[in-house]
Amino acid sequence: MKRKMLYMVTFSLAGLLFLSGLAYSHCDTLDGPVVMTAKKALEKGDVTPVLKWVKKEDEKEIREMFKKTLAVRSLNTDAKEMADMYFLETLVRLHRADEGQPYTGLKPVGEVDVAITQADKSLETGSVDELVKTISAEVDTGIRKRFEHALEKKKDVNKSIDAGREYVEAYVVFLHYVEGIYNAAKSEGGGHHHEALPQEGAKSGHHFK
Repeated sequence: MKRKMLYMVTFSLAGLLFLSGLAYSHCDTLDGPVVMTAKKALEKGDVTPVLKWVKKEDEKEIREMFKKTLAVRSLNTDAKEMADMYFLETLVRLHRADEGQPYTGLKPVGEVDVAITQADKSLETGSVDELVKTISAEVDTGIRKRFEHALEKKKDVNKSIDAGREYVEAYVVFLHYVEGIYNAAKSEGGGHHHEALPQEGAKSGHHFK
């Protein structure tokens, strides 16, 4: 039961990470899986591993650009760098479009959240334990912080109207955070189009401070 709860919490926070854009941004970083796959493909001269990152209707464009890139990159070092970058940007742009996300350029190495990095690593090692620990700790901290803030404000809820409003603000943030985690736990998820979770205070305009 404890392990089941940990997994529920893990996937709950994963949903929150999608909401914040961390998972989306992972696909457009220079050390993300899309770019790393493309770099290896270019060195080997085989486009096949790259094609899984785009939809079938985009395959022809990627194949043609891959061939042109191989031809140009053989000219000299400068041509290689420019051709490679153009191919990477095109590939990531198409992949982002498939996710329903805008392309805003390739991000530098190191901008990926630790949880996302661990998610990739878990698939490489075949163990999700470290990922579960990391995300469970984040969820635990997030819930407790909002709970303690709301509980503290509740002490003065009847002292004045302003104090009452401060409690309501803290209460709404706490409930929305818990609701988001719970809904993510119930959601099966899947595919590139992630269902957005409610923002903190989205219904009331309140924000946690």
